[in-house]
Amino acid sequence: MKPEHAAQKQDRLPAFAIFAGVLAAAGLPIYIHAPKFYYDEYGISLTTMASVLFLLRLLDVFQDPFLGWLASILHQSRGILVTIAGAIMSFGMIGLFAVPPQFSPAIWFAIMLALVFSSFSLLTIVFYAQGVDKAGNSPENTHIRIATWRETGALIGVCFAAIAPTVLALRTSVPFAFFSVLFAAATLVALLAMRKEWVSSPKRVSFSYGMILRDPVARRLLLVAFLNASPVAITSTLFLFFVESRLQAPGYDGPFLLLFFLAAAISTPFWGAIAARYSAQAVLLAAMLLAIAAFSFAIFLQAGDIWQFAIICIISGTALGADMTLLPSIFAARIAKFSYDADQAFAIWSFVTKLTLAIAAITVLPLLQVSGLEFGLAAPESALRMLTVLYAVLPCLLKLLAFLLLYKTKLGPDEPLNA
Repeated sequence: MKPEHAAQKQDRLPAFAIFAGVLAAAGLPIYIHAPKFYYDEYGISLTTMASVLFLLRLLDVFQDPFLGWLASILHQSRGILVTIAGAIMSFGMIGLFAVPPQFSPAIWFAIMLALVFSSFSLLTIVFYAQGVDKAGNSPENTHIRIATWRETGALIGVCFAAIAPTVLALRTSVPFAFFSVLFAAATLVALLAMRKEWVSSPKRVSFSYGMILRDPVARRLLLVAFLNASPVAITSTLFLFFVESRLQAPGYDGPFLLLFFLAAAISTPFWGAIAARYSAQAVLLAAMLLAIAAFSFAIFLQAGDIWQFAIICIISGTALGADMTLLPSIFAARIAKFSYDADQAFAIWSFVTKLTLAIAAITVLPLLQVSGLEFGLAAPESALRMLTVLYAVLPCLLKLLAFLLLYKTKLGPDEPLNA
């Protein structure tokens, strides 16, 4: 590769941070803000809301392989595809929060949220694949550098989305409408910042779903991703219950989340710098041990242990910065190494990580209900014990399994199809 071409490929990394921030800002309203907004504003019943969200989550999980295939066959027109998807995502966000339902609120909610879901998923797949194409067959450090910019921007976007409605509520009676308009403007800025990045990569292996899954290292990394994302999915599902019932600290959920994501955002560049100097695998293993050690203390928390939980949030959030940066960069380096189709590869990655959310919701919530826990009501001691096991013990065990599997995974120059 010519030096000037190599330099060109390393330029504009801040654009990756901006684009990642916008995508992350879309993610939080999808999972947190929108359901509560429609429940408060339009009186959609909780049963109806739960049914709609379940169907949309199924759509979100199982459409990813199709979206990866679509992104692959339209690879040469990636810039146009991204622009259309960005416009649809902005339209859906404004339709959710700034436009009153034009017919049944439940149906309007489902349609607008489906538009945001689908465009968000497509943009995420294409965006991560573009990171692989940008780094190409460069050394591991290049993949880490791109991931560091990307995930730092994503975490800043999450923090912005978490506090923006509250801040806007101090200035306007329609904070979510203003948020959706600001989001659309930010999406336009992100599209402009990334406009020169959507370039064609060298010829890649086509129709590579099967090839990726036959690669033993890629399979192991996907399983590591599943096991490593499962604790986050479980704790995200049970977070409000734990704060409300175990800690008996209603109203502290927002500050705890902000501490968690701020710690992740601040730590991400440091994890990237350490991994660039040493082995990304070794650094990630150390971070996983840090997460297990920190979160294991949640097992012993009792009512009123607010400062103790805040410290756990800071340390586990710091470890999350390594998870978000290093594991995708290791996978990206593997994909680039054997010229797999990056769109399809990250469609599988997205499918695997999103599947954890669906599995968490369908397993841990029924167990809590059977144990007698109901949100907002005093919980019996048996329910609190079950909550502690599910929120603290189970995630640590899953994280330990992910650690052991990654520890035994050899990332050397083996052939991709060796069983």
